[in-house]
Amino acid sequence: MVAKKKPTTKKKAATKKAAPKKTVKKAVTKKAAPKKTVKKAVTKKAAPKKTVKKAPSKRKPNEAFMKPLMPSEALAAIVGNSPIPRTEVVKKLWAYIKKHSLQDQKNRKNINADDKLLEVFDGKKTVSMFEMTKYVSKHLK
Repeated sequence: MVAKKKPTTKKKAATKKAAPKKTVKKAVTKKAAPKKTVKKAVTKKAAPKKTVKKAPSKRKPNEAFMKPLMPSEALAAIVGNSPIPRTEVVKKLWAYIKKHSLQDQKNRKNINADDKLLEVFDGKKTVSMFEMTKYVSKHLK
């Protein structure tokens, strides 16, 4: 019976010694935290020196697009007889397409031609919006 009592006293002594070690670790971590904040403050001060602001430049339209061109008879039925810039021709074509609901309902990129547009699109019934500019450029001089 005496041998059984000795191991129990050793366990109590071991638990008492472990408690002070935990408090020492907490004190070390508290001292390390302020050093990290000092480093961040130094990097924030250096960053604004590297940035350089550029003045915004205004975009100028290309003069070739703004040059008035004479539309052919087929195109003049849609956009008018007077000389008109290429950009205005495209705007008027889109207004005509939307007014007459000629845009394909399933694939909105395609345009379904009516009688006036068939002449401009060289007889093609369906043309993509990217092909439209190719066909329109043939009718401008």
